[in-house]
Amino acid sequence: MQSLSFLDFAVIAAYLIGTLGLGLYIGSKIKTGSDYFLAGRKLPWWAIGMSLVATDIGAVDIVGTGGAAHQHGLAVANFEWIGCVPAMIIAAFVFIPFFWRSGVTTIPEYMERRFNVAVRSALAICWIIFMACNLGIMLLASAKMMHVHLGMTVNACIYLTAFLVGIYTISGGLAAVVYTDMIQCVIMIGGCLLVLVLGIIDLGGIDNFQAEIKKQEQIQSEKQAAVVEKQEAKAAPAAGVLDVSHTSLILPADADTPFPWTGIFFGLALILSPAYWIGNQAIVQRSLGARSEFDAKAAYVWGALLKNLVPVVVAVPGLIAFVKFPELTDGDQAFPELISHLLPTGLKGLFLAAFLAALMSSIDSYLNSASTIVTNDFYKRFFRRDASDESLLNIGRVVTFLLVLWAIGFSFFLMTRSEGIYTIFQTLMAFFQGPAFAILLTGLLWKRATGVAAFIGFIVGVCFSITLFALNQESVYTALGMEPLFQISEPFLYFSIWAFVVSFSLIVIISLLTKREPDEKIEGLVFSLKPRKETA
Repeated sequence: MQSLSFLDFAVIAAYLIGTLGLGLYIGSKIKTGSDYFLAGRKLPWWAIGMSLVATDIGAVDIVGTGGAAHQHGLAVANFEWIGCVPAMIIAAFVFIPFFWRSGVTTIPEYMERRFNVAVRSALAICWIIFMACNLGIMLLASAKMMHVHLGMTVNACIYLTAFLVGIYTISGGLAAVVYTDMIQCVIMIGGCLLVLVLGIIDLGGIDNFQAEIKKQEQIQSEKQAAVVEKQEAKAAPAAGVLDVSHTSLILPADADTPFPWTGIFFGLALILSPAYWIGNQAIVQRSLGARSEFDAKAAYVWGALLKNLVPVVVAVPGLIAFVKFPELTDGDQAFPELISHLLPTGLKGLFLAAFLAALMSSIDSYLNSASTIVTNDFYKRFFRRDASDESLLNIGRVVTFLLVLWAIGFSFFLMTRSEGIYTIFQTLMAFFQGPAFAILLTGLLWKRATGVAAFIGFIVGVCFSITLFALNQESVYTALGMEPLFQISEPFLYFSIWAFVVSFSLIVIISLLTKREPDEKIEGLVFSLKPRKETA
């Protein structure tokens, strides 16, 4: 580990002071719940678009995507290209303006209007669990990076980052999140781009970089062949050696990786990606706070253009680490080790500022959105329907503080787990994103879908996904005398595929067997029905 210079600390301090100052300044102008949760519906498209990118490429992506690229290759970049851009463009012109016109504060709120309160509550509970757990994942990702470079204990890093982000998020709400994210987006992309350029220069240019990748792949292939030969000599069943390049974007269905083409296409492109960009409260909430329908749509298009840069500046450094540190066993340490050995004194502070930007932009978003769901979908819905804007503001801030405490505790729990950070994040999403997308899709596009069908389909789909995960654990299928359900490592993409199929099928079948919702109830909530006319 290289020691940080005074210049490094000065850069980090300047970033932190500037971000906290801006967040607290915006927080001083927050007076009502509407200001806190939706920024008074005054956000411009350019700020929202940059905030979308900053939120999506947080600390989990910098550490986790780089680690996944180190272990499995560039196929992880599909989570940005295939997993973001197409869904964002579709969302921009179809779904997001529809949500904005409906005037809802949360996606679960739309679900109650379209179906019933049971569907709203079930979806809200899933999002709260996911967001709360994801906050712990983000804190742990930051701790792994800061531990390598600052020499602090992991526990101290978790406490420090939770404190820093909590201050301005509790104070400023969505407006503070969006405008600080805008700055953080620039710092993030710039810092990661710096690592990419210096890494390629260090390896002698692009041509030499590609040659070194092939050299390392050959070395690993020979090692795998030697292992297979030993297994055959012992008459033990041996797995075949697949010739898969680290630079391949499309991998065979039977590749020993979480990213086969079948999972990428069916699980990611068709299910997880649209479910994330259309139904994720932490993402959609920004556009719900847009100052106009045009801003809501333009923000997604602008964000999609920026997302094309992300795989280059985040995943490719993982390949650089693959060349420089081929024996590294913990993929999550690839990016930290790369920074420690690559950046000279002075520039390390710039990257750590970029990493802190990635961390803070993601955590502040999930803190604010989780608080929005708790306050609007539970407190206001079930306890105080007549709650004033001022009381909602206070409750929102208290809930945000409690979520910070929870995130700290959950990050300590994650330290006892062996899975990669990125895998944990994607597996949690796969548990409910497929069923969530099923009820969103049928609710928006099919007026025949009923509330009873949506609730049953969602609950059964989530349970089915969790069951697939459980049956694929070695301790479970061994005890039951079964073979693993999936042959690839960490098959979270397949969980989402089958959960979506189950949920969608049940919704269609049960809807056809139950009484349809009256048109007057769902008018303006389904594409096939004209929206309600606004009144003065």
